[in-house]
Amino acid sequence: MYLYFSDIFEVSTKVLDKYGAFNISLVTDLPLFIDPFLLFNSKKKEYQQLHDDIIKYLRFLKDKSTAGPVSTGLLKSWCHFSEVKENWLGFCVSGNTGRGLGQDFARALNDNLRNLFTDFGSERVTKGSHLEKLCLIKDGVGKDTISDFTTNLIKEYLLKYTETFAKKCVDKSLRREMAVERVSFNYETESWQSGVFDLPVFENKYVLLSPKEILTKDETWINKPDFFRQFDRIPQAIENDQLRAQINNYFRSVLPKKPTAKDEHKAAAATALKFPEVIDYFIKYKEEHGDEAAKKSSLDVTDSRMVYVDQFGSLVNLLSQKSAFYSVPGNTTEEALQRIAFLKDVIENKGGHKLFYHNGKPIAKEKDIHILFRLTWFATPADVSREVNDGRGPVDFKISRGSKDKTLVEFKLAGNSGLNRNLQKQLEIYKKASDAEKGYKVIFYFRTCQIFS
Repeated sequence: MYLYFSDIFEVSTKVLDKYGAFNISLVTDLPLFIDPFLLFNSKKKEYQQLHDDIIKYLRFLKDKSTAGPVSTGLLKSWCHFSEVKENWLGFCVSGNTGRGLGQDFARALNDNLRNLFTDFGSERVTKGSHLEKLCLIKDGVGKDTISDFTTNLIKEYLLKYTETFAKKCVDKSLRREMAVERVSFNYETESWQSGVFDLPVFENKYVLLSPKEILTKDETWINKPDFFRQFDRIPQAIENDQLRAQINNYFRSVLPKKPTAKDEHKAAAATALKFPEVIDYFIKYKEEHGDEAAKKSSLDVTDSRMVYVDQFGSLVNLLSQKSAFYSVPGNTTEEALQRIAFLKDVIENKGGHKLFYHNGKPIAKEKDIHILFRLTWFATPADVSREVNDGRGPVDFKISRGSKDKTLVEFKLAGNSGLNRNLQKQLEIYKKASDAEKGYKVIFYFRTCQIFS
């Protein structure tokens, strides 16, 4: 089965692993992403330089934003970025096409640099400046945008990293010189420049490799959930007793008498807006525990390889042994049902259930089920898109061949608290919004799998 970089470009997994690159799937994005803190905290000079280059660009944006209003055209030129979908990493399970960074991100970034973080680039509490600072308390800049922005700003490095490997290990027939836009920023002309690179090519599009040691999963090391969870401990690390007292007093003053967790988060955000120093002390704590970030990254990458490459790849191979699985029936309704039924049979009767456990624990995440299901559609002419929002919310999968042949598939875990409500209403709403006649609900019990149409 040709699912992964090593399969398609005829490269040994050992060679790829020795080079330090992750063996990506070229069917669907895998939920890993580049964490800028891993660049900052690395002992490698080349990674440290990449982080310095990111901060240099942000300082450039900050200088422009504080000098006066930035026109919409310049915001678009400097802050709009397409997702670097060629690395096949991130949060999009439908192929590798994500949203990218548009006007909302550009304005949020510009506003945060101008109004909230006026000391960005010249912090006194932390060892360095951090892009993630911009996503801790205000909406508009989240972990996915941080990752997309980071990947765009180090794209030249990733292109050269991949080119070096490809010239040594990928056959000439499988690579090509490709013109790539927005590779490096020219500070004299204040514009992005293009470049040409010799790269692996799959379906007429180039592919990028990423070093394993700068990848993580779920959250960046400096992240909003940790900021809220640890907020009550942050003031205790502030040496200035007057400032510490002011922060504690303000935080208590904006809390209701019987606060919920949501109330505490709102109070923490309000306090950080009033006293931005709190954010710097949180980041300082994260810097001091940077070794833990590297350990987490290593575990995340190892686990992801075992689950998404080794185990899921093995399950797809089991499916391929059923010759009818990859045949193309008359329409998407028949094909979707057949694939679900085969998947059910292999899981329940052919030992496939073993591949849903890792380190003795079930892989009980709907996102992981989505990745597996998408991998099973690699050999189909149908368009398989995930989380298509046609006006009434996102459906897990829409499988289509033209406008008149559409089938929806919705996955749920038996332990999902909203299972009953979803079974009653959700799929019917999606079918109406997508103009699809048929749809299937698939429930994973981790003991059996049931299909409802």
